[in-house]
Amino acid sequence: MTPERFKRIRQVLDRRQPDLTVLLENVHKPHNFAAILRTADAVGLFEAHAVFNQGPLRTSLVSASGTDRWIDVHVHARVEDGLDHLRQRGFRIVAAHPGTDAVDYRNLDLTQPVAFVLGQELDGLTPQTLAAADQCVVIPMSGFVTSLNVSVAAAILLFEAQRQRQDAGLYSAPRLEPVLRARTLFEWAYPDLAELCRKRNAPYPRLDDDGRILDEIPR
Repeated sequence: MTPERFKRIRQVLDRRQPDLTVLLENVHKPHNFAAILRTADAVGLFEAHAVFNQGPLRTSLVSASGTDRWIDVHVHARVEDGLDHLRQRGFRIVAAHPGTDAVDYRNLDLTQPVAFVLGQELDGLTPQTLAAADQCVVIPMSGFVTSLNVSVAAAILLFEAQRQRQDAGLYSAPRLEPVLRARTLFEWAYPDLAELCRKRNAPYPRLDDDGRILDEIPR
């Protein structure tokens, strides 16, 4: 671990937004799932959530994104479980769905805790998900098409959230709770050693400002 690499890891971590996320309902095509996770990393999401009613999450869906080290993907057995989990943590549930009550996504305050819920292109979101949403949003379009690829829609929504949050200064200082930040920093910098520590039930060694390990490494 070079000081330059450690600095880069720390800079990325300190821009993570713990109160912005996505919940993907049956987005099972690998290229769409991977593209959404790449966008999630690009705008600074700390985690993502997924529900697969059509079977378990394939590991390849996460690894195909190339972000499996940087974005925690939480898989829920039912969409109700995912929605309850996010709501209990204070997230506003915003469904990407062009219903009659949907508002222009740019008119929402996305500096507050927000979880965007997106479904697969063919069927969209299930009725129970739409009923549980706090708000539906629409991406205005001027052509003949009435919907976008789900990964494109996710990118539009997330980059608008990034724009608003940058204007509000939410990327200018670390936003993760200090203990979580320290743990994640070690896991990103030394993933193999972090796994060894967990197997040994040992605490992570301390790091200095250049990423050098200060404590004894467990054997």
